[in-house]
Amino acid sequence: MSKRDYYDILGVDKHVSDEDLKKAYRKMARQHHPDLQTGEQEKKAAEERFKEVNEAYETLSDQDKRKRYDMFGHAGAQQGPGGFEGFDFGRGGFGDVFNDIFEDFFGQQRGGSRAERGNDLQYNLELSFEEAVYGKEAKLKIPRWETCGTCKGTGAKSPASIKTCPSCKGAGQLRFQQGFFSVSRPCGQCQGAGQIVTEPCGTCQGRQRVHKERTIAVHIPAGIESGMRLRLSNEGEHGGNGGPPGDLFVAISVKPHPMFQRKGLDILCDVPVNFVTATLGGRIEVPTLKGTTVIKVPAGTQQDKILRLKGLGVPSLKGGQTGDQLYTIKVQVPTKLTGRQKEILAEFARESGMSMDTEGDGFFDKMKTFFE
Repeated sequence: MSKRDYYDILGVDKHVSDEDLKKAYRKMARQHHPDLQTGEQEKKAAEERFKEVNEAYETLSDQDKRKRYDMFGHAGAQQGPGGFEGFDFGRGGFGDVFNDIFEDFFGQQRGGSRAERGNDLQYNLELSFEEAVYGKEAKLKIPRWETCGTCKGTGAKSPASIKTCPSCKGAGQLRFQQGFFSVSRPCGQCQGAGQIVTEPCGTCQGRQRVHKERTIAVHIPAGIESGMRLRLSNEGEHGGNGGPPGDLFVAISVKPHPMFQRKGLDILCDVPVNFVTATLGGRIEVPTLKGTTVIKVPAGTQQDKILRLKGLGVPSLKGGQTGDQLYTIKVQVPTKLTGRQKEILAEFARESGMSMDTEGDGFFDKMKTFFE
């Protein structure tokens, strides 16, 4: 059976660059790797296809062989009576690509355990309304896994308790034959570390880490809001095998205030004002987060009018700006009047030309005329 064209096998044209050739090879090698197949027939077909893909790349990735192949075809690229003698894993281009694919398939490097980054942690911190506005220094108790101080993370009672793994001879990997192809897997006895511990550390029992509770000081900036998270680098759980620690995230939630609400950098508050003060004007005492103060109510103030006190709102997290305190006026109308009070209001209505009985009807009469 005649061999297929190498360029067709990799799905590229004759003018393909080295980089695109490598990408095409990686794609085809993943697609046809025997270990990714399930049935026996599929594995067998994949082995042949995988061999074909590797043969094509082994030839085209070598500039001399590629030139001879372009000029003379398969005969020009043959090296020896068998035509294809195997793979030169030590050579730069092909070996690098093979190592990349190996790591893609098996998820780790050969020759030992990887350093593992520690887990990130999250602490849910509830603040009062005032604490969120003005900030605070918080002390958080954080339970986490830390590197064992006794064995320094080795998991062994002493350095003499650390022995070379007898199964893999310290390599951390065991080599297996997969069809025509030889691959490595992490050693099951040492879990890829290349070493075993004969006497575990008495403190961590060989786990390399211990569970502790640490108190960490956290600065809560003024102006923080619910839903925000603070990130404290390297304050999470310690990593394994010498890996870096994770991060600690402080998730903020703010308790509602019985009197105030926040809108951006402004603080909102409803203020009840009796109808006489709203009509004639005057001064009223209002609350702020820093205590009470007095504001002026202009004469003729209407329902829901907003009065502003500058600079008594929320400071910006970015600095240089502070919001205002906003008071929404809620005019209070008395529901119980004495006889004298009713007489005074009736007199006021007559003086103002108001008709207490027909004013409402006149409005609806005007509406009827509008729609006619």
